[in-house]
Amino acid sequence: MQQHKTPRLSCYCLLAAVAVIVSIDAGCAGRTYRASRLPPELLAPPVLDLETINLSGLTEQSVSAEVIQPGDVLEVTMINDYTKLTTTTTPVRVSDDGTIVIPLVGRLTVGGLEVEQAERVVNTESIARGVFRNPCMTVTMKQCRVRRVTVVGAVNKPGTHELPRGSSSLMAALLAAEGLSKEAGTEVEIRHTDSRQARFQPANMQASYEQGPQAPPPPTTIKVDLKDATAGLVQVPELADGDVVHVAKRTLLPISVIGLVHKPGSYPYPPNQEIRLLDALALAGGVSNPVAEDILVIRRPAGAAAPAQIAVSLQNAKSGPDNLMLAPGDTVSIEQTPATAAVSVVQQFIHFSIGSTLSWF
Repeated sequence: MQQHKTPRLSCYCLLAAVAVIVSIDAGCAGRTYRASRLPPELLAPPVLDLETINLSGLTEQSVSAEVIQPGDVLEVTMINDYTKLTTTTTPVRVSDDGTIVIPLVGRLTVGGLEVEQAERVVNTESIARGVFRNPCMTVTMKQCRVRRVTVVGAVNKPGTHELPRGSSSLMAALLAAEGLSKEAGTEVEIRHTDSRQARFQPANMQASYEQGPQAPPPPTTIKVDLKDATAGLVQVPELADGDVVHVAKRTLLPISVIGLVHKPGSYPYPPNQEIRLLDALALAGGVSNPVAEDILVIRRPAGAAAPAQIAVSLQNAKSGPDNLMLAPGDTVSIEQTPATAAVSVVQQFIHFSIGSTLSWF
């Protein structure tokens, strides 16, 4: 009979010791918040789903492909023999000041005009300058100048892309890069460098030698928040040739689940969707103790000196009110209580007793 009393007495002593330890831990715990009464600064930030952002808000007023701009190549065709109706076609490039040079006619300003308007200017000026009496000259757009923009970062197809002159918006650049990737954030950095100044060499080489090497001007950096830009809160500049667009990646800290769960550990926070308390418990294989009830969510608000503790009831979470939305970086701790400690001891005692009984056979 004495052999049966010893395990039972040990069990009672162990239960008492666990209860004292848990009580001491509970007494040392700091201030906690209830899930239903969280101050605004402790609420999880709303999940940003980039798929819901309307990128059409990034489009600025584009220039029509029929409007002549510097860098475009035009074709000027004139009839030089009316008897045989033979024609001569001359390609001309629009200079930076918006002018072109046509043989016999000279320099004309066509920048900012539509092709049809430029054609009328060419014919009118050829008469005014005494070149032709009854000219028959046509102007067509041979090639619009393209802008090469490099898109890097969190996009599906990073690299250098050619954008048509009439569509050089940030939206066009992102579409050329096949859109934002899943890990993309909302911050976009546009680095603008004048590629023409970078290639420019002074005509007076002797003066350049005397002055020494001239450093190119530093690039201009503009930061754009996609959420604000698509809402029309900020103005997005038109992209220029040689610009670099960098889409920053979104850093989401993992969620840690510790305590009375089957698979404690860290789990990645899913992008573009929210994760709640019960979702985290499911990732950790569920609670490992049948009477586990008390949960602490440890949250580290931005700028706070110390983390905050949020007390959650498992039963209330299952019924809905305490199924707290988690924030990236949260730690979910399924707490040890006197009840869970007692159940753990009983489970271990039963396991030990069954093992001892089986050892007799």
